[in-house]
Amino acid sequence: MTRNPVAEVLAAPVRAEGGVQSVERAFSVLTLLADHGGQLSLSEIAELAGIPQPTAHRLLKTMAAGGYVSRLPDRRYGLGARLIGLGQKATSLLHHFAMPHLTRLVDVVGETANLAVLDGTNVVYIAQAPSRHSMRMFTEVGRRVSPHCTGVGKAMLAVLEPALAERIISSLDFTAATPHTLTSPGALRAALDEVRRTGYAVDDGEQEIGVRCLAVALRVGASVAAVSVSGPTARLTEEVVRTVAPAVARCAQDVAAEIEKDRAGQD
Repeated sequence: MTRNPVAEVLAAPVRAEGGVQSVERAFSVLTLLADHGGQLSLSEIAELAGIPQPTAHRLLKTMAAGGYVSRLPDRRYGLGARLIGLGQKATSLLHHFAMPHLTRLVDVVGETANLAVLDGTNVVYIAQAPSRHSMRMFTEVGRRVSPHCTGVGKAMLAVLEPALAERIISSLDFTAATPHTLTSPGALRAALDEVRRTGYAVDDGEQEIGVRCLAVALRVGASVAAVSVSGPTARLTEEVVRTVAPAVARCAQDVAAEIEKDRAGQD
């Protein structure tokens, strides 16, 4: 069997035991709403969550009282405004936890390191540690791009639940940023199979000519994020990519562990 150094670095996450069922169900409902465009009917929520309608109704009523979901005029349910502020704070915390690890990754690899998250059908860059080279890559924090032409996007799509990944893929317009951009669902699916095989994704001039990016996904609770390094193809060669992939995987693992450590400390 071919050795996969990235897989050796990434350990399987340990699932916590003794969770509170009502809380798990509430988060499941929020995730379902987010995964289905932000709106669902009571019957759809109950069916998708696998819970009785009366139970779903009680959960939604409680969450609506707190502002986490909203009852729409057509009697459907949507994500509540209270989540906006929580999302902004969560992004700020991710930036805080990630920066020391991204900085160390730059020291190891020598290229710009990034952290991105998946927001609906877009990739959003939320943290960056720049390379010390005079010629370096720069992606503005807050920039939103399509996942089909980015290493971070492909890395995250590859670890999503297949049905959710398919919904996102089917919604993309596959606009070509460069002649190397993947422009069809079939090409993207094949690329995701390769990501699952190697444990990392590569953007080879697909977002910007002359730039190569290597990315590894990580879990952040029920969501996903990705750590990447990017640089000129002349420096970040295919051989260098294979060599530094384990370091990127360790950084992703360290960021995830930092977040889990903080969560455990608040229990």
